[in-house]
Amino acid sequence: MTAPPPPAPCLPAPCLPALFRQGIEAHLRRVREDWDGRHPLHGLRPRPGAVMVNHNDYLALARHPRIVKAMTEALGADGNDALMSGAFLYGEHPQLGLERALAAHMGAPAGILCQSGWAANTGLLQALARPGMPVYIDVLAHMSLWEGARIAGATVHRFRHNDIAHLRRRISDRGPGIILVDSLYSTDGSVCPLAEAAEAAGETGCVLVVDESHSLGTHGARGEGMVFELGLTGRVHFRTASLSKAFAGRAGFIASCDQAFTAHFKMGSHPAVFSSTLLPHDIAGLAETLAVVREDTWRRPRLQEVATRIREELTAAGLDLNGSRSHILALVAGDERQTMALRDNLEQHGVFGSVFCPPATPRTRSLVRLSLHTALTDAQVDHLINTCLRCCRPAPPHRPSDNPQLRG
Repeated sequence: MTAPPPPAPCLPAPCLPALFRQGIEAHLRRVREDWDGRHPLHGLRPRPGAVMVNHNDYLALARHPRIVKAMTEALGADGNDALMSGAFLYGEHPQLGLERALAAHMGAPAGILCQSGWAANTGLLQALARPGMPVYIDVLAHMSLWEGARIAGATVHRFRHNDIAHLRRRISDRGPGIILVDSLYSTDGSVCPLAEAAEAAGETGCVLVVDESHSLGTHGARGEGMVFELGLTGRVHFRTASLSKAFAGRAGFIASCDQAFTAHFKMGSHPAVFSSTLLPHDIAGLAETLAVVREDTWRRPRLQEVATRIREELTAAGLDLNGSRSHILALVAGDERQTMALRDNLEQHGVFGSVFCPPATPRTRSLVRLSLHTALTDAQVDHLINTCLRCCRPAPPHRPSDNPQLRG
């Protein structure tokens, strides 16, 4: 056997000039002064039997044997195959077949698979918007939608969360453009008034984009999403989704109202043109996941049952869940130090949620998010409820000025 070559010599690394260390120093000060030398997202290691509500696997599919088997077989048969942009794919390629299947599942004429939900949203806005075009965005919409509008050079006009009357006034002042909302908001679990948003878009000549990342798979009789469930597919131009939530995979998806837009996107969106496409085992896993999502109709009612019971019992006991109407619950603690203390308390009692802090939230509205899922047993639900009642205090009242996106 030939000996491996010797390692390359380790040369001294260059030093960053002081100008470029400012961000690093600011972060280090934040660690020392705001976080007491700890990382706000890193808590205890869970012990066996802990209640894990810190992930987005809402339908408990991440370890489903059918999906794992499909991915394993594809990896053995195809390896990583050819790595290239999706713009090169044509004919009967499995990814194009999956795009058609997902579009049909959502009741859309066409669909586009992307590398992630972030790539779907930023790429869509880059391909759809134009410099100076008005874009109207809910202040709690996902950051990828904000970034997509920025990349496109659009003029962004924020409107108050779920306030369609405010949205209408914005459009009246600035003219028709693109409306951006989430169907289900990932920070606090609130639900968009989609029928009102669609009515506003139709009456004002706007294009409506709905991010369904947290409702695709969990809503609709077979997981078609909230837009489909509400009968609004003919009034929403584009739906996007991260497939790393209920679909427990690695990809993003755009459901398009226009077949011709698909070709335009794949040649005009930088994330599509300049990134390699999905790997064969990802495609195989997502195709099998789609089948399971459609066939296992018991998963959505169980998720709704779990979420409804927890929301009702915590609300009845006086906890402020910040308007959640879904399987996402936000326990607002205050600043980052207070939120870390709440997280530590919950984890010491065996409940593991996710800390959300700046830049995901305003500085005074950091929170612990609980992402409920189908796999929670009745005993785990009991424990979660009792732990929240033991550890949580009433949250401070929310003032619009707390949200930096509303200032100015």
